[in-house]
Amino acid sequence: MRASKFFGILDIISIILLAKQVWGIVTHLNEIPDQILSQVKVILLLPLFVSLFVSATGLLLFKKFGFITYYIQFPFRLLVWVFSIGFITYLPELFNLTMNDQWFTLLLRICFIAEFFRLYFTIQIHRNRLRNNY
Repeated sequence: MRASKFFGILDIISIILLAKQVWGIVTHLNEIPDQILSQVKVILLLPLFVSLFVSATGLLLFKKFGFITYYIQFPFRLLVWVFSIGFITYLPELFNLTMNDQWFTLLLRICFIAEFFRLYFTIQIHRNRLRNNY
């Protein structure tokens, strides 16, 4: 149950970090580039952002809908780079390290791998919850 709450808190952090970007998209919808990838990212990011509220609430309350919402989010998180520990990509800036491609590539790989670990642990928590029927 504690891990579920931890994952809920990570979703809240994602909401906070994405809020400015989503607000910029919503207020400038007519300025989205005509490129297909840019449009797909916007189309996927907006519902993903809204679903973060659902998963955060569900995971904090240890409800089944929180787990299911995360399972639905998972592939879209990978596509639009909304990672549970994505905030670590800000660490070089925080510690005044020169932000070069090596830091970003390393931290992005860590985020990507960590998302799969989160999926694994979420499944384990959900299975235990179903076994114990609570």
